[in-house]
Amino acid sequence: MNTRKRVTVSPLFSRLGAASALTAAAIGTTLLTPWATPEAKAASPGSKALRVAASKEGAPYKWGATGPHRFDCSGLTLYSFKQAGKRLPRTAAAQYNRARQVSPSARTRGDLVFFRSSRSIYHVGIYAGRGRIWHAPKTGAVVRLERIWSNNISYGRVH
Repeated sequence: MNTRKRVTVSPLFSRLGAASALTAAAIGTTLLTPWATPEAKAASPGSKALRVAASKEGAPYKWGATGPHRFDCSGLTLYSFKQAGKRLPRTAAAQYNRARQVSPSARTRGDLVFFRSSRSIYHVGIYAGRGRIWHAPKTGAVVRLERIWSNNISYGRVH
């Protein structure tokens, strides 16, 4: 009895070559069309907000500003998450209270990074990975990517 199955190869696979076609067939076609994966369609609000914040690079800091051309720290996070479909309160402290706290080991790109003094939250940015944040730092500065400069921080995730 012959147990071999006949496999037809699409023109795309024939262009890839026999070994590539067999490999692609064995693992499925998601590698060939990554935009069609459920993960790609369901980008998190944090990753969307991160892209928005990065797009504002060079925008001047202005105390109390919430965009779209000038920002203070919490104004940048508020604006970025609003563009990602999420509402945040206006101040860094209120955003801290709204976000779900996450441990440093569980942080992901797009999480909020809160800077603390002894009892209060004084600054916020969006975690960009590799110990860096997008933020609007202070008067005279612009929105920029910068290394986290303090150990007195907390991470929060917008849900």
